[in-house]
Amino acid sequence: MFSRSTLVKSAIGLCLASLLLLALPAMSAAEPETLTVYSGRSESLIGPILEQFSAETGIRVEARYGETAEMAATILEEGANSPADVYIAQDAGALGALAAEGRLAALPSDILERVPATFQSASGLWVGLSGRARVLAYNTDLLSEADLPASLLELTDPVWHGRIGWAPTNGSFQAHVTALRVLLGEDAARAWLTGMVANGTAAYDNNRAVLQAVSDGEIAAGLINHYYLYPALNENPTLPVALHFFPAGDPGALINVAGAGVLNTSDQPGLAQRLVLYLLGNAAQTYFATATYEYPLISGVAIDPRLVPLAEIPTPEIDLSDLSDLQTTLDLIQESGALP
Repeated sequence: MFSRSTLVKSAIGLCLASLLLLALPAMSAAEPETLTVYSGRSESLIGPILEQFSAETGIRVEARYGETAEMAATILEEGANSPADVYIAQDAGALGALAAEGRLAALPSDILERVPATFQSASGLWVGLSGRARVLAYNTDLLSEADLPASLLELTDPVWHGRIGWAPTNGSFQAHVTALRVLLGEDAARAWLTGMVANGTAAYDNNRAVLQAVSDGEIAAGLINHYYLYPALNENPTLPVALHFFPAGDPGALINVAGAGVLNTSDQPGLAQRLVLYLLGNAAQTYFATATYEYPLISGVAIDPRLVPLAEIPTPEIDLSDLSDLQTTLDLIQESGALP
């Protein structure tokens, strides 16, 4: 027979074991899987869809926001110790820079096959998430379609003196100048920049400020990304602004992408790839099309009916990974006098 003390000890042991088992699910639920994202896209643009990913998957996303170039530089500085799992960039150039430095891991085919080859790394190291067209926004009270230039390069003509605006500190503008360097050579890009400055091109802090100046008639036209116009039109449908897409593969007709890559130092590449795949799913692509007015990059997702279809924009032939040399572009812009 067992003694009373032995029975008591056994009962206490069973109670402790039961309590431990009951605690395990709670401990597990309190520590969800977490991804760290460094984002060059602003929280207002990408934050809602990252929150939706977390809500649907239970995977927590810790996002750190900043300028695209700043986030890329931080990853390079942190080296192998970077906590980042996924890098989301405002333009392909920064992704190309990280790829060139050997910081991105190859993406699997189920991700790459969703996006046209034009909008991803030729080496499969990054992929576009949404498309953004460079355009000339113009004031319809001041200009008609017949007045519009056939090429971005024509904006240095004296007829446009003091009538054009740009945002030289903006990352998308800088990527566009990098594309000019790749397409036409540094001498031609330098000549265009200095010609624009000599022609009295007005500098603004960002694309929204350029659009506002066009709307107010302060300038006749300005270089921006296409999607800034549509929220403004939603607020004021009578806004006297329309978009000019440069024709025939002109350097002005660049389609850049916001994109993503998985860091090769991530200790959870499977989860990181899951996030990228989610951002290329129907829900996220519909979000980009309807909430931010960008071009979805997967097939079967409708765009805003006011947009020119992506297939109808005759973009110049360029490998977007080649937009990685931002420093030379910044030097050119500085030398031209476009920056204060």
